Amino acid sequence: MRITIDATSLLVRSAGVKNYTYYWLANLRRQARPGEEIAGYPFEGRASKLNHEASPLSAWSTALRLGLVYGVNRLGPSALDAALGQTDVFHASNLVRYAPRRAKLTATIHDLTAFLMPELHTAATVRADRFFAERILKRAEGLIAVSENTRRDAIRMLGIAPERINTIRSGVAEEYFEALPTRRAKPYVLYVGSIEPRKNLATLLDAWRSLRPGLRAEFELVTAGPMAWADQSVRDRIRAETRYLGYVPESELPGLTAGAAAFVYPSLYEGFGFPVAQAMAAGVPVVTSNVSSLPEIAGEAALLIDPRSPSELAAALTRLLDSESLRADLGKRGRAKAQNYRWEKCAAESLEFFRRIAG
Repeated sequence: MRITIDATSLLVRSAGVKNYTYYWLANLRRQARPGEEIAGYPFEGRASKLNHEASPLSAWSTALRLGLVYGVNRLGPSALDAALGQTDVFHASNLVRYAPRRAKLTATIHDLTAFLMPELHTAATVRADRFFAERILKRAEGLIAVSENTRRDAIRMLGIAPERINTIRSGVAEEYFEALPTRRAKPYVLYVGSIEPRKNLATLLDAWRSLRPGLRAEFELVTAGPMAWADQSVRDRIRAETRYLGYVPESELPGLTAGAAAFVYPSLYEGFGFPVAQAMAAGVPVVTSNVSSLPEIAGEAALLIDPRSPSELAAALTRLLDSESLRADLGKRGRAKAQNYRWEKCAAESLEFFRRIAG
């Protein structure tokens, strides 16, 4: 059995999907049985390290492979069949425009925000996700949803039959479970993620500003992640009101996360929520939203708040920062809950999914 995974996301600037593809592909290969081949498209996808900001290949090699993807997308299914060769299952991403004719088609549904909250995305992203849903998701023989909440959203929003979608939750890199805290001069509350409207940073900044002066003097708000797209006022406030680290290399994130007194993530919607699961794996207490997949992923291991309420977020932060015992308890619960999010488990369930699809 030959399974070809679309690894195009590894060649471009990407956050959660790139994280998923990198670790998932490596673990699929590690657990494949004799006679099972896990291939990559448009390249083998054997990246030595994860870099969200750049391709693992040279500029020339990257351009060549992205050119192949562009050409196949222009020419159609026959060109895709030729590029894939003899493969039994093709697992597509939203950078693919056509379904293959020979291989069985599968895909992962990461989130439905382009349908639920289109105003939080660029027009180009909304168009691409809707095209992907029509051309790929609705035609696939089987789909993976990264959380049960995402599965329910796909059934409701896209009209996909429930039996065609399997919930297989994503994993957390082993480095987070073993992370040693990075030391900083001052205790800090951490946010990690791209700076974009869906992440709801304006509410976090308002909540932080409303904390009593003593807490803000004792703890620093540290934000890390690339500037994606956000109002200029939010960008300015992040730089002025937080310790903004910009993009932090993947190798440094586990230590930065483990060193935080608390992790805060007031996102308006997440398909899975990698930063929350990573903080839990590192034993860091979490404050996050009570919407989308976040209650499912965090469970009782986090303080859940209405992400549109600065006062509720501020109250939760105050409660957590005032109580060392609560921080210790939530950190312990989070580490236990995160044991459910191992890449080995995700890959094993995914391989069973592929075997069933391949017949």
